[in-house]
Amino acid sequence: MKKWNYLLVGVGFLQSCYIQKGKKQESVQKPNFLIIYTDDVGYGDLSSFGGKIPTPHLDFLANNGVKHLRAYATAATSTPSRFSLLTGEYAWRKKGRGVVAGDAKALIPAGRQTVASVMKKAGYRTAIVGKWHLGLGGGDGPEWNANISNSPMDIGFDYNFIMPSTSDRVPIVLMEGRRIVNLDPNDPIQVSYKQKIGDWPTGRENPEMLRLKPSHGHDMTIVNGISRIGYQYGGKSALFRDEDLADQFVEKSIQFIQKNKEESFFLMLNTNDIHVPRMPHERFQGKSGYGLRGDAILSLDESVGRLTQFLKDENLLGNTIIIFSSDNGPVLDDGYQDQAKELLGEHNPWQGLRGGKYSSYEAGTRVPMFIYWQNHIQPKVSYNLISQVDLLANLAAFTHQNFDENQSPDTQNQWEAWLGNNSTGRDYVVQEALRLNMSLTDGRYKYIEATERPAKVAWETGIETGLSKDEQLYDLKLDPQEKNNIALENPALVAKFKQILAEEKSVK
Repeated sequence: MKKWNYLLVGVGFLQSCYIQKGKKQESVQKPNFLIIYTDDVGYGDLSSFGGKIPTPHLDFLANNGVKHLRAYATAATSTPSRFSLLTGEYAWRKKGRGVVAGDAKALIPAGRQTVASVMKKAGYRTAIVGKWHLGLGGGDGPEWNANISNSPMDIGFDYNFIMPSTSDRVPIVLMEGRRIVNLDPNDPIQVSYKQKIGDWPTGRENPEMLRLKPSHGHDMTIVNGISRIGYQYGGKSALFRDEDLADQFVEKSIQFIQKNKEESFFLMLNTNDIHVPRMPHERFQGKSGYGLRGDAILSLDESVGRLTQFLKDENLLGNTIIIFSSDNGPVLDDGYQDQAKELLGEHNPWQGLRGGKYSSYEAGTRVPMFIYWQNHIQPKVSYNLISQVDLLANLAAFTHQNFDENQSPDTQNQWEAWLGNNSTGRDYVVQEALRLNMSLTDGRYKYIEATERPAKVAWETGIETGLSKDEQLYDLKLDPQEKNNIALENPALVAKFKQILAEEKSVK
């Protein structure tokens, strides 16, 4: 494999073009990038993708940009999707990159090439705000009460304001730069995923203290009336309130843009919405008619609307490329009794696809995605085959940067396909589901490898995992719901897909 990949595309003139503002011509240099990466938002959760819950701000961007209907996350769970998006390498290539605990060591060590480091090299100011869930610190994990090493600042981000793990995993704190926000040094944080520490109440021992009860797991340390995964003791002044997360992330995003609006910026907003525990701000609760999950979708839409309006007010919207997508497919019961299933009504988060989060079936990894670039791309619907692993190569191409293929072996320059400018995209995309079960699709057919791992999961989510001792092959054109396994009738196709997967797995 070549050491360096030099990427040039025929869109460079767009980095030094002109747009009309009233009667004034303004020179535009290096478009800004806003990446909005959401959590557990399904293929059909936005109203512009067929959902019943109104998402007008998201719909405006989707309907006035390139709306992708065959876009895929690389995994059906959070951590591996985020790893691949940032690094350009499939997470399954190395052990330990599955869904990690809240005290895990950094999966992306200091100095590792990422999208952020490529964009920083291109002269961008870079930031990440929101959910992280990729581990921090060295071999023993993060040192919560000191400067935290192996942070986003060590892999290309100039600024970070992050939730270190997930909102259902301790510690329930936020981190800015290398320090935990509002931490009292006289009340240090302690975290354990093995045994209870300290005397803070737990959902298992003190269910009467809960305002949102767990349905499975999630019965350890109680914070804000909600029990979590793992045990935390200390750091009381640093605890966040779930209802405030979306507003905090938007405010920090706006602050970063305001500070860097005279320069070109690259901002990733990784929303907490709509991950469990779903506890949006009080102004949304009860407003959707679809329970807390629906209310969280309203919160997500408002966050996007606030950011879009700010960009417009600052005359930045016309020179900002907005890319929206989700880290994996939808889930209803993911650990809390929030009535997501009971109040679903006519809303269909899967939009007719099979499976969901954790699953090898299409709803596990096919996600809503759109790209908005005012005055530069025309509204269109794209059926190009798209994978999130290509973000690094795409932006390297657009900014005329080289990157090390040995560190990012899986990313491809598919920028023209992302802009909807051709009718193909990738030849195939590879996906990872629960228990490292692999699948791939060429857009027409979907192959899921056989596994001896049990099909059922240790918790009850109501999702079909797609794990089976039999190989599976589906014709997505004729059978988009993956009901008719045609593997036995098509041995040549099965052999072809098995060979592709074998070749992918052989890449070191």
